[in-house]
Amino acid sequence: MSAKTKIKEITMENQNYILHEITPLSDRDCFYIADRTKTEFTYPIHSHVEYELNFIAHGAGVRRVVGDSSEVIGDYDLVLITGKELEHVWEQHECHSPLIREITIQFSSSFLHSSLLQKNQFTTIRNMLDKAQCGLAFPMEAIFKIYNRLNLLATEEQGFMAVIDFLTILYELSLFDDARQLSSSSFAKIETVNESRRVQKVQRYINAHYQEEIRLGQLADLVGMTPVAFSRFFRLRTGKTLSDYIIDIRLGYATRLLVDSARTVAEICYDTGFNNISNFNRMFKRKKGCSPKDFRENYHKKKNLV
Repeated sequence: MSAKTKIKEITMENQNYILHEITPLSDRDCFYIADRTKTEFTYPIHSHVEYELNFIAHGAGVRRVVGDSSEVIGDYDLVLITGKELEHVWEQHECHSPLIREITIQFSSSFLHSSLLQKNQFTTIRNMLDKAQCGLAFPMEAIFKIYNRLNLLATEEQGFMAVIDFLTILYELSLFDDARQLSSSSFAKIETVNESRRVQKVQRYINAHYQEEIRLGQLADLVGMTPVAFSRFFRLRTGKTLSDYIIDIRLGYATRLLVDSARTVAEICYDTGFNNISNFNRMFKRKKGCSPKDFRENYHKKKNLV
């Protein structure tokens, strides 16, 4: 029986009711691919240890949830997820298309041996797989670039040339620097690694002290820079202001507590370094598009969907 005809199995993962998917990927196969045309999404929020590249066509109005990221997609969507057990789901929401196409490719983290990934020729793929631990959404230009190859891969036998085609898809995607990370690293429980040692030192400090008050001067002193120079340096190296970075880290921890604990919103606010409940609610809604209370309720609804 081929991998395409195997039946997916799911098990319940602890009291949180996140479905843990046991994928049809065989130890003897490099990847598993499923090409489906459907009228609706019914699979609940889930996680699995395998990496996943997921393509959606004619899915305008579908809501995509990856970790603590929730977005309504357009006609086309392409996302790579390499985060171990990172929760994700594509749900129907406001999509009315009668011909949704979904191509899903799942592959093991051992598909590309670590020693191979360290070679210079695999640098861009290695960096992309690292970023995709939080989920990575690709721009339309990337989708157009690989669509024909992806379409062919979905219909051909999974022989040697199919593996070459899949590697080519990964390489082509790895060249797009404007792919967006979706989930916050603190929610996904991923340690972000920056090329700059100074930034790494600051990131480690913030992750260890996010519950406390963090001042610009403290961090500037930590790396031997003036506050003004450090602010400019940090934004240049991370693409975020220091204030936005700290808020995102705190919100990531907050959303994880909303999902995994029964603590009140007020308790979570103060446990994650926010010293004002109204400011916490305002920041949360600005970044997540809903209140902390609504986020928790909506997430639990997705978990309990059968």
